[in-house]
Amino acid sequence: MQKPYLVGIAGGSASGKTYLLNSLLNHFNPSDICLISQDHYYKPMHTQLVDENGHINFDLPEGIERELLYQDITALLSGKTIKKEEYTFNVPKENREILCINPAPIIVIEGLFIFHFTELFELFDYKVFVDADHEIKLNRRLTRDQIERGYTKDMILYQWYNHVMPAYDQYLLPYKTSCEFVIHNNDDISNEIDILSNYLKNKLS
Repeated sequence: MQKPYLVGIAGGSASGKTYLLNSLLNHFNPSDICLISQDHYYKPMHTQLVDENGHINFDLPEGIERELLYQDITALLSGKTIKKEEYTFNVPKENREILCINPAPIIVIEGLFIFHFTELFELFDYKVFVDADHEIKLNRRLTRDQIERGYTKDMILYQWYNHVMPAYDQYLLPYKTSCEFVIHNNDDISNEIDILSNYLKNKLS
């Protein structure tokens, strides 16, 4: 069997990765593409690092089960099916689903730190960086986290300036220039989605 084509998609918080991924997956048959999200590899809440004010910092590479993520990716690349407990914010562990991810000709990995992890960076055949103006990302995060996570505006702003932006500068931005495709997602990116999906369809053929 020909080696699967491994695509990495990274980008800052609220840059629009989820929208891009959902749109991209809609362009393919399920048997042609599979997705692994770094979010499903967060370590348990009680083991996460906290900052000097006692707040959990989810924007650190140390919060990810790095070795397990690598093992699962290499298993998919070798044609094996993997099973992974899904991670959903504020959903108790006992209520989470078990995801069954089958290998496919195109494997997409998405997450904040996937390019920072050297062993993963070296595996990717194609790297995509999704970005947007900081003000736009912050406004998106304010809307999302107040509605979906019940955070106050003050807490969201605290995380943004103390966790999110330092992580972006240290663990994401340095890899932007090494990506084959950079998407600036301030508004409509339908053209960029078509370009990416057509490129990957050509790889399938």
